[in-house]
Parts: sequence; C-alpha cells; structure tokens
Amino acid sequence: MLPEEPPSAPPKNIVASGRTNQSIMVQWQPPPESEHNGVLHGYILRYRLAGLPGEYQYKNITSAEINYCLIQDLIIWTQYEIQVASYNGAGLGAFSRAVTEYTLQGVPTAPPQNVHAEAVNSTSIQFLWNPPPQQFINGINQGYKLLAWPIETPSALTTVTITPDFHGVHSGYITNLKKFTEYYTSILCFTTPGDGPRSPPLLLKTHEDRPGPVGHLSFTEILDTSLKVSWQEPVEKNGIITGYQISWEVYSRNESRLARTLANTTLEYKITGLSSLTTYTIEVAAMTAKGTGSVTSSTISSGVPPELPGVPSNLVISNISPRSATLQFRPGYDGKTSVSKWIVEGQVGVIGEEEEWVTLCEVEKESDAQSLEIPNLTPYTHYRFRMRQVNIVGQSPLSQPSRIIQTLQAPPDVAPGSVTVRTASETSLWVRWVPLSDTQYNGNPESVGYRIKYWRADVQSPVLVKVISNRLEREHTIEDLQEWTEYELQIQAFNAIGAGPWSEGVRGCTRESVPSAPPENVSAEAVSSTQILLTWAAVPESEQNGLILGYKVLFRAKDMESKLSSQVVRRNHTLSVLLAGLRKYVLYEIQVLAFTRIGDGVPSSPPVVERTKDDAPGPPVRLVFPEVRLTSVRIVWQPPEEPNGIILGYQIAYRLATSSPNKFTTVEVGSTVRQFMATDLLPESAYIFRASAKTRQGWGEPLEATVITTEKRERPEPPRELKVPQSEVASRSLRLNWLPGSDGSSPIRYFTVQIKELPDGDWQTYSSSISHEATSCLIDRLNPFTSYKLRLKATNDIGDSDFGAETEAVTTLQDVPGEAPNSVSVTPHTTSSVLVQWQPPKVESLNGLLLGYRIYYRELEYETSGLESKTIKNPSALRAELTQLKKYKRYEVVMTAYNIVGESPASAPVEVFVGEAAPAMPPQNIQINALSASQLEVTWEPPPVDSQNGNIQGYKVYYREVDSQNETEKVKVLFLPETSIRLKNLTSYTKYLACISAFNAAGDGPKSSPGQGRTHQAAPSAPSFLAFSEITSSTLNVSWGEPAAANGILQGYRVIYEPLAPVQGVSKVVTVDIKGNWQHWLKIRDLTKGITYLFRAQARTIAYGPELQANVTAGPAEGSPGSPQHILVSKSTSGLTLYWTEGVSGNAPTTGYVIETRPSDEGLWDLFVKDVPRSATSYTVGLDKLKQGVSYEFRVLAVNQFGYGEPSTPSVAISAQLDSPFYEEWWFLLVMALCSLILILLVVFALILHSQNKKYKNCNTEPGQGFCLRSFCRRLSPGKSISNVEESVTLDNGGFTALELNSRHLNVKNAFSKKNGTRSPPRPSPGGLHYSDEDICNKYNGAVLTESVALSEKPLDASESEATDSDYEDELPKHSFVNHYLSDPTYYNSWKRQQKGTKHPAPYRYEECVAGEVEPYFQTVITTQSSGGVYTPTGQPAPGSRTPVTGFSSFV
Repeated sequence: MLPEEPPSAPPKNIVASGRTNQSIMVQWQPPPESEHNGVLHGYILRYRLAGLPGEYQYKNITSAEINYCLIQDLIIWTQYEIQVASYNGAGLGAFSRAVTEYTLQGVPTAPPQNVHAEAVNSTSIQFLWNPPPQQFINGINQGYKLLAWPIETPSALTTVTITPDFHGVHSGYITNLKKFTEYYTSILCFTTPGDGPRSPPLLLKTHEDRPGPVGHLSFTEILDTSLKVSWQEPVEKNGIITGYQISWEVYSRNESRLARTLANTTLEYKITGLSSLTTYTIEVAAMTAKGTGSVTSSTISSGVPPELPGVPSNLVISNISPRSATLQFRPGYDGKTSVSKWIVEGQVGVIGEEEEWVTLCEVEKESDAQSLEIPNLTPYTHYRFRMRQVNIVGQSPLSQPSRIIQTLQAPPDVAPGSVTVRTASETSLWVRWVPLSDTQYNGNPESVGYRIKYWRADVQSPVLVKVISNRLEREHTIEDLQEWTEYELQIQAFNAIGAGPWSEGVRGCTRESVPSAPPENVSAEAVSSTQILLTWAAVPESEQNGLILGYKVLFRAKDMESKLSSQVVRRNHTLSVLLAGLRKYVLYEIQVLAFTRIGDGVPSSPPVVERTKDDAPGPPVRLVFPEVRLTSVRIVWQPPEEPNGIILGYQIAYRLATSSPNKFTTVEVGSTVRQFMATDLLPESAYIFRASAKTRQGWGEPLEATVITTEKRERPEPPRELKVPQSEVASRSLRLNWLPGSDGSSPIRYFTVQIKELPDGDWQTYSSSISHEATSCLIDRLNPFTSYKLRLKATNDIGDSDFGAETEAVTTLQDVPGEAPNSVSVTPHTTSSVLVQWQPPKVESLNGLLLGYRIYYRELEYETSGLESKTIKNPSALRAELTQLKKYKRYEVVMTAYNIVGESPASAPVEVFVGEAAPAMPPQNIQINALSASQLEVTWEPPPVDSQNGNIQGYKVYYREVDSQNETEKVKVLFLPETSIRLKNLTSYTKYLACISAFNAAGDGPKSSPGQGRTHQAAPSAPSFLAFSEITSSTLNVSWGEPAAANGILQGYRVIYEPLAPVQGVSKVVTVDIKGNWQHWLKIRDLTKGITYLFRAQARTIAYGPELQANVTAGPAEGSPGSPQHILVSKSTSGLTLYWTEGVSGNAPTTGYVIETRPSDEGLWDLFVKDVPRSATSYTVGLDKLKQGVSYEFRVLAVNQFGYGEPSTPSVAISAQLDSPFYEEWWFLLVMALCSLILILLVVFALILHSQNKKYKNCNTEPGQGFCLRSFCRRLSPGKSISNVEESVTLDNGGFTALELNSRHLNVKNAFSKKNGTRSPPRPSPGGLHYSDEDICNKYNGAVLTESVALSEKPLDASESEATDSDYEDELPKHSFVNHYLSDPTYYNSWKRQQKGTKHPAPYRYEECVAGEVEPYFQTVITTQSSGGVYTPTGQPAPGSRTPVTGFSSFV
C-alpha cells in the first residue's frame, strides 16, 4: 500500500450565501475520491475582506462528513473572499478558488447630517440635509423619511418618503399640515431591512392663515327692529384671532348691506335699526392678521323668533351606485330661518325596527336644496335612510324612513390580510390568511372567493393559480409542488363583479424529501467469482429534493428465493462500490438508490443483471449407497449445492479402507449421471468412496463416505440427548447438540433437523444436509424472543430413523425492535411546545418486551450541533409533549422504540414550525341574552392569556336550535378579537345552543361548552287554515288550524266576521275573542240568508299576528234541496215527535236531513240534530234533552252533496214541560204529610184529654186550690157575658182550625213583620213546615209550662218569594186568637227557640199558675191547606168538641 499524501485537489462546488447581516453560510463538496490520497479528516476554511490585503481568518471543520460552515461575527454589508481546503493524516491539501459574498444588509446606524427645516407656508415644511456617511448606511440606501408630529399629539405622525439623490444636498417637503401649529421634525435614512436612527428633532411652527368659520351662530332677543347675534370662536383659528366682522342685509338685496368690525373678545352683537317683519341675511366671520376667514351666514325675519325646523318628507332614492346614492326630498318647515345642514341617518345591512341607526353624512347646503348625494356607502349592502334638517335653533324631528335599497356590487377593495406560508410537506405549502369580513365583500356573498397565485422564486417559471370558492375559508394547502423548492405566493379576493388587489408577496419553501429519481447510468461488472464492481452517475439536481447523504445498493441472486441485501455508500460524491462476498457463478439483480435525511429515493429500474465468474465447484451432496451387496455397491449423489459454474462431469474414486490412502480406483461419468455401480469388491470389507464435481475451472472438493460390503443392514437409531445450551442461545440463532445413535451397520450419511415455533406452529424442516460427522448444528434465521422446539433424525443407506425426542422449549433472546413507531405526527401545542403522537410498532416487530420510546429532535439549522432527546418510559403511551422549544424555529423530530437490547430504527423525520399554535382553551363565561324575538346577544371572555398561544384573530360562534337535533349547525365567524356578537334572523321564542372557539394564525382552538338562550315571544303567524262546515241559511261552523310558527305561547284567537255588503243598510262587524289554545272552532248563529261574509282569524301570543281571510256565503247553497213540507210536532210524556214530508230534491238526490231549533229564551236558530236518514219523515226528541219550561220551535233542512237546503217553515212553539204523575206533585206530598201530622196529633190530644179528666176531678174535690181550666178559659175574652165563658175553638176538618193566609209558595227563610208596634212570628212555607212552641207562658198559676212539640219538613226551592204583611192583614179575622196573641207584646218571647240542654218535664202535663200575674191565654194551632179555610170563633163548643190544646201553635 502506498503511503498517504495530502489531498491533491481542493473541495469543489464552493457556494457562499449571506445568512444574516453578520454571517455567511459556506457549503462545498469533497474533492474527487481519487484525489483524497488517504482518509479525509476534515476541512480548513479561510476568509478575509475582499479586495483588501490582509490576513486570513481560519475555521477548522474536524469531520469529513460535515460539508458546511457558518462564518459569524462579520461586518454588516461587507464583501468577503472565502477558500476551503481538505486535509488527511498526511497534511493539508490545496485551497479552492476564492469565492466572494456579501453579508446581508443592515439598518443604518447614523442619521442624516446637517438637517435644516423651515415652514414655507401655513401647511408645508421644507427639509434640507446631507446623507449619512457611507460606512454607516450598512446596505443600499433606499431613501429617506421626513417626519413631522404635533407637540400635543406625538402619535399623529406625518411621514413622507424621499428617494435618494446621490448628488449634493438633499431636499424635500411635507405638506397638508395643520395651520399655525408647532411641529417637531426629523429625518431618517432606511435600507431594505429597516429604518435607521432619527436625526435630532427640530421645533418649528407653520405660518398663520385665515381662520375657519365661527361656531354655533344663534339669534336671541328678536324684536321688530333689533335682535342679538351670538357665536363661538372658530375651531380652526389658524392664527391669532384679531377680531370679528359681522354684516347684515335684506335678503337678496346687496345694496342694503351693513357691516361692523368687532374686537376679538366680542362673541355677541345686537343689531338695531331693522325693518319689522323683514327677512335679513346675517353673516359673521373671524379675522386674523392674514385676513377674514370663512363666513357663517343665516337668514331670519325680524320680529319673528326662529323655531325648530319641520320634518323633511317624501324621501325618494335615485342614482344608486356601488358607493353612493342620491336622496331627493321635500324640505320641511324652515323654522322662520334658513336651514344650515341636513343630517342623513341610515340602517346598514340589517333592516328592522329594532336595528340601530347610524349617521351617514352631514351636508351643508343652501336652504332651498331638495336633493343631496350620500357618499361612502358600502357596495351590495341594504340601506334605509331617514333625515332631519338643522337651523340655528336646533334639529328637526326625524323623517319617516325611506324605502329599502341595495347598493350595486363592486370588486373587493382590500386583499385578505395576515398572509402566512408554512411548509406542509415535501410537495405542498400551507397558506393561511384572514378572510374578508361581511362588509368587505362588496357583492353577493355566494360569489365571493379567493385566488392564490404562486411561482418558483429561484427560476423563471409559469405562474400557477388556485381558486377557493368558500368565502369563509381561512387556509389552503397547495399541492403538487417541487420538493425542497422556494415559492412566492400572493392572494386576492374576488366576487361576481371582479377581483380585488393582490396581497403582498410571501415566500415559503417545501420540505426536503426523498429523491424522486434514481441515480443514472448504473453499470455492473464482475471482477471475480465473488465480486462485482458497480458504478453510477448522480441523481439529476432537479430530482434530488434535498441533500443527498449517500446511496444504497440493493442486490439479490436472481432465480433463487433469496432475501434482498443492501449495502450503504456514505457521501454523495462516491459513485461506485465493489460488492464482495457474493456467491460464485450466480446471476445477480442490482439496483441503486439515493437517500436524503428524509429517507430512500427511487431505486434504479430496470435492475442491472450481472453474473459472478465461475470457479471450482463444491462437493456433491447426499451421497448414499442404497444397494450394497457382498461384491458390489451402488452409489447415488446429488449435484453440489454450490456448483460455482457449469458442471462438466463427476469423478468417483474408491479403495479398501485398509489399503494405501493414495491408491484409488477412479471413474469419471457425465454431468447428467447421478449414480454409479462399483463391482468386484471384497465381501465383508470396508471401502472408502469419494465423489467430486468438475467445472471449467477444474475439479472441486470431494465428498468422502465409507461403506461395508455386507447384506446385514438396517435403519439407524435416532440421535439422542438433544440439548440446546443456554449459552449458545442468541436472539436469532441457537446451537443444537446431540449424540448419534446406532448406525444399523450402515454408516450415517446425513442428519435432518426440524423446528417448531410455539405455541401453534407446525414442524418445519430446517435442513436435510447436515454432515454425518456433525454432533451439533447452528440453527439461525429464527425470530427474536420466540419459543421453539427442535427434533432430529438420522439417515443411512437403508433409510431414515425415527425422530428423536423433542428438546425442551427454548426461547431466543430479545433483539432491538425491528420497526419504528408508526404514523408519527407533530403538531404545535403552544408557542414553545409541540405535541408528538404516534402508533406503536407492529407486535411481530417488537422482538421483545417494549420498554418505551425515545423522541429525538433538533433545530433545522445548519449550525446545530446535535440532537436532543426525550424518553417516554410508558410503552402504552401514544403521545408526548416537547416543551421549552425556541419560537419561530423549524424542528425535526424522529422517534424510536426501545427494549432492553436497544433501539429500533428511527422513524421518518417530521418537521414542525414552533411559535404558532392554536388556542389551547376555549373562551370562558359564555352568556346568552335575548334582545328581541329574532336576536340573541352572545358575550364571552377570551381564553386565559397563557392558553391563547399568540394573538387571537377572531372567534367562531356555532349555534343551532335546541329541538333541532338533525339541523346543520350554523357558524358565525367574527374576524375581530371582540367578545360579543348579535345572532340575528332567529326564530321567535326558540331555545338556542351556542358554543364558541377562538382562532389565531395557527388554527382553531377547542369549542366551549354550549350556552343556552331563548328569544323573546313575538306575534304568531297566521292560522294555518280557515274552513267552514255545516253552512245553513243562518248558521255555520268556522274552524282554523294552529299557526305554523307560534312564536310564543298561544293565548287565544280572534275571529272577526262581517258581511261584504250592508244588510238592510247596516254593516255589522262582529269580533269574537277565544281564550286559550284548545278551542279551534266557533259556532256562528246570526247569519243572514244568502249573504256573503268575510271571515278573518288571528292567533295571539303577546300580540295578535297577521290575519287569515276567507269568504263564505250563507245557505242555502245552489243545487241544494228545497224546504221540507208540512211540519208537525206532537208531544207525549217522554218527548216531542217532529213530522215532515220531503220537498224538492234539488240538483242531486237528498242524502239526509238536519233539524234546527229556536228556544224561546234565546231566539236564534241552531243545529239540533244531524245525520237524520234520508228515508226518515219523523224524529222524536226526548224531553230530557230540552230545557224544562222553555218553548221550542223546530224546522227541518234537507241535505245533498251541494250542502244544506232551504229550511222548512217553523213549527208551532211547544213547551218542553214534563207532565209528572199526580203522586209526584207537590200538593199530593203535602196532603200526605198533613194527614200524617193529624193522626199524630189525634193520638196526643187523646192522651191530653185523658189527663184533663183527672184534673177536673181534682178541681171538684179541692176548690180552694185556685182556678181550674174552665175559669182560665173564661178570661180569654174579657167583657163577654157569663154565657160565653166556656168558649172553644171549632176546628175544621176533624176539629182542627184552618186558616189560608196566602196561596203562594213562601220562602223557608222567615222574617218578622213589624206593623203598628207588633211583630209577626216566623211563617213556615207550606212545603217546609216547622213548628216550634217555646215558653208559652212563663208562669201559669205559679207553675212553669214548658211543653213543646215540633214538626218539620224539607224546605222547598229557596227562590220562591215571601208573603207580605198585607197578606196577613187582609185575611186575618179581627177577633181571633191570632189577633190577640199578635197584639200582645208579652208574647214575643214565646217565639224564642228553646235552649239546648233544657230539661223537659213530662209531656202534656198542666200545672197551676199563680193568680194576678201575666194574663193567662191559650196558644192556637194554625195550619195551611191547599183548599183554604176561614178561622171563625164559635160560642159554646159543640158536643164532643175539644178545647184547643195549649202548647201547639203555627203562624203562616
């Protein structure tokens, strides 16, 4: 080997490019490999200022693999010359040719010099200056910026850009400044990277000028000959106010003009000497040293104070264009002065009573103007205008709104904003922008879209265009780009009219990729029987798609089932490789591919085919002796497994084992022969046979075997003691040891090994050609971390042995995972972190127990030294976060899986841009409030600041109705970071769900949890239908359906009907309000025959909705039957029967009848019975279906398919009174009750009389004890003769006194009547008698009489009237017991009820009364009967008559 020498050629393809304003990136390729003269150790780079003699500065790159270097700390915008040399162990080689490159420009570091500024008039400033020194410009001078800002408002900066002038002193002007205002002024120089420092500010003031108009001109104290004028100082003084000039003249008569000059402190003036009731024009203007300013004028009539102006009217819109419209109007009342201004307000976009009005323009014109132009409108937008006029007094009320108009369409005015480009993949770029807002469409939203144009930035290439038709789209991925290529892009918005301006250009580079083409000119040449030299050319530069790191050679033997092998050739400058260790005389297929850091490119195709050279063959295999006799043997063999060429023949050599080793009998046979018979052998002798093959290169190695010429042979025994030492177990191989069994008197020729994969594998033959001399075998091609069992058999000339005993289960060791994690994705999570997600490797590729994953990441910058890593020790993890990354940097991420042995291959690298991430949290505190029946206001708070991940660009509001689960969710996009929005055009009284997500330049954040709100109620829609049924000549049924849109809780309905023409000169409108939502019908009963009516129906929630109208004509319908004839009604005990005969049938057969009734208490006809069969001529109505005591009229209508016919003539009125049986009549019940009472009283009287007889006996025997009953009776009528002493009451009807007071029914509720100082006792009604006698006399002959008897019945109807006092007086006899007792005040207490708990003495017992006290008297029993009777006192009682019994009384 020759000794090393320094490289004889310099590195090639040196490229330098300015990286920043203080650094240059240098790249190169190594010298040709033939010029290395050894192993390269690195490179030396030297650089210095270009064009200047000076020392070089050096950088040492100590790795031959690194072919780039970043030179830093250079001078801004300075040219350098750079050279590179390589070195090896022998020394430094030659330096390359010098390349020159500038560092990038910087901003100037010095301001312009000798700056001078002065005001040239009231609005302009002139600047004079010299440029900064050239060495401080740090780049190409792009020009100068002249700056001026007022002292009071430094933010109101005025900037004018001046192009550079490279000759002499520079000059420039700033115009349109404020008059008579102090400004600071300055100048700066700028280059492409930015602005330099400002020059020291200079203070100056613009010149004085004429002032602006005075403000708030007004008139007060208006008299016939004088008035006072007031005003305020001008807003734009433009100098020092020196005074004011006021003038006045008769309107339109200049010759009458008078003027006065006033001091600058005077703001009012009284004008005198005016003519009464004359219109004057009055003008006021301010003055400075430069002259009189703008005039403010107004007209006024003397003696007539001005008033507020009237309302403009008759607004008409014409000349509608995209950005303006003409408004014509009729001016309102001027308020006795001139109108100074018109104010136009409008509703923009959404028109409605609830929408706000904004001021669109204020126009100052002559007072007689009748039209004005409204400027600055937005194209394709709905407007509605209203206006007011202004005079010196104030503003008029607002006019009525105009009609709604829509401005015409126009192309968009602006381009989409915030355009950014990010690398999406190797062939795509991701473009993002802020879409236009609704007000910027300038056209039909459906026609709005975006157009992106893009082209390669490095070479001249055609411009390509992508069109996005969705106006809300904010991003797009441009596909089918070239790999690793820089593109420039612009975007514009368009609508149906045209396209808007293009945005500023942005640049983006596609990601590095795998080469898209194979190496070219691949050729192969066999240099020996085991080596092939492969050469190729580099991949075309346009197809490299990244930095080529090297090449891979893929090869395998053709026509054989062999695996594909590969050999890696590092460095992209090596374009050849020598493939060694190949099989001899084998045809190989060879492919070459290039690879980058991303992965492998396309292999060359078709594969190159080359055969290695031939060589001597290997030994034949499977040499056996199937036939052995005492003097001959037959030998059989198979061709060599490695023929290494074309087999030309075989040689068989044999000898006695005991003979000389070199004494062989040799026989050659052809290449197709596979057996040979050796004869003339000695019996029972051992022979050694050898078989060898021959190729063009000679005889190969022989295969030797021993045979014994004997006929006693048998199959061998299987091998025994199969063992697999644990020390011989590897991850993919193991060694099997055994001991041979008995050979059966025939030497073993070979062994066969079978292997079984647990738990469910089958036995597979691993090899059938293991040498007969072997006692162990290396089993390879196994799977790691897998259990196996093995077995072995031996083969001799007779045949195969049985398989021996299986080995115990053997598990191979673990190996590194064979596959990287799948589907690795990296997405920004925050502005300094990314989220890595993946899928685990396939189970069969784990090769052991997975312990976890490792994530390797690095900045994609050339100067980055190495990788950083993060280990995830959880094998089930599928995501991880990489934190604390640098913002606005591109990172590359790869992943590996690892186990106890090591790591898997790395996954394909994934790039991600760090610094932009979608918001990590949703907006907070969602609130939804109803504004009206169609609007909801949604408010929220932004996501927490630490989760926004950049500036929030806007929000998306997703909303839908709660009850509409299948309805597509609507989205409202707010392209401003505002925190409230109004959702409009919603359904009334409907619950809505809304959730919100924030978005920034990186994408959309998560949605918030939904909030809920309900719109207010509104008036409902019209009822869904209005139908009429059962239409007769006077009645019908009207029904309606619920509104399609209730818009709230339905409170009821309103039905209004009226005749279309007056009926008998009267047009009656009837309104019926129905409360509640359950009733959807109404019976109308007051129609007039043949009249057409208009019906209107409305539904009501919080207000009535629109009406649904329908017309209907009262019957009879045309073609309907005529009226039935001969109407008769008969009454029975159970009902009324109606009879009729059929009338004219009409235009169709009669299908049935209906019956109408008219009760006497209502007076209106109503349908009573429907669906009476056609064959019927009578109908019976049960009296229980009619109201008792009410008379009814009936009429019949025939029905056919045309409707109800003419009604019959009414029947006679008939009462619905029910005739009850006599035993159910009240009088019969009363008689029965009285009879029962009489029987009871008779029994009682009998008992009393029996006790009286005993008393009489006592009176006769004891005369001195007091009065007897007879004497007591005599005193009842004082003044009568002694012959009438024994008066008695004669009772009609069996001895009872009868008295008819009144034949009417009396109320149960009794009352006392007071008349002439008397009080009537309670009067029970005949049907409800109540008898009660209490305390008849307090003392009777010294004894208390306390007997009482009561009789009561249920009261009658309480509505019956009571008797009057006159009834008493007319019918009571003058001399009676009743008169006596009623006129006696001492009797009042006798009507008191007996107190509860009073102990009654024995009934019907009489005690003596003390003489001289209350006059004793008897109480009389009075009853009322239906027949009546007169009470008449009698003289002496008749024989057998009875004296009235004390203790019973009844007054009616």
